Amino acid sequence: MQLKREAPTPLYIQLRDGLAAGIASGQYQPHDRLPSERELCEAYAVSRMTVRQAIAQLMHDGLVYARAGKGTFVNEPKINQELRSLTGFSQDVQARGGVPSSRVLEAQLLPATPQLAARLRQPVGTELVQLSRVRLSNAMPLALETAYLVHELCPQLLRYDFAVESLYHVLESDYGLRLVRAEQTMEASLANATELELLELFPPAAVLRLERLTYTDQDIPVEYVLSAYRGDRYKFRTALQPGS
Repeated sequence: MQLKREAPTPLYIQLRDGLAAGIASGQYQPHDRLPSERELCEAYAVSRMTVRQAIAQLMHDGLVYARAGKGTFVNEPKINQELRSLTGFSQDVQARGGVPSSRVLEAQLLPATPQLAARLRQPVGTELVQLSRVRLSNAMPLALETAYLVHELCPQLLRYDFAVESLYHVLESDYGLRLVRAEQTMEASLANATELELLELFPPAAVLRLERLTYTDQDIPVEYVLSAYRGDRYKFRTALQPGS
């Protein structure tokens, strides 16, 4: 890679594009460490600021990630997540050949607020289970998820260890709740301070916010979930059919 100093394209963009091309070609494999700032400065006769701008662009594009005191490393390709089937995070990760795990942040009972009660078609004050977790694949945090469930439909749910258990598997196998459909919305947003910390992101960072309401085969809403997925690791895909 040679930088063209007379070209109108800024040097940091040229450096970014060159490193991105190296990643795309396989010169740098997933989790390989990129050359250090000093090495890049010396190799291309550019300033440290130029190198930092190029690396920041690569991070923004989701191509690399940083480890404090270790350097900058190549990311795995973005996860191509299908939106056609009703599956849980653990099932999705296992289908890709990964190892799912969770870090439980909160697991408690609480009364339904007016908003939660309306979503779950329950009276205000109905006892709900709140389960908040960081969801990981191969030890990498990918999503922050908070689920609210009607406790009456799954009594004593909190006796399970949801750091290792799949919530959907427990609901279906132990409580006989057949989850058959869900209503889901998605929007892009900037990560807040909590999400930046728990998902190990550098600001400014994008997240994909999902809101899902899951129903049983009796058309009973059993779970309301708010999730934030790392925008640098995910792209969601669905198939569209011609309209009538």
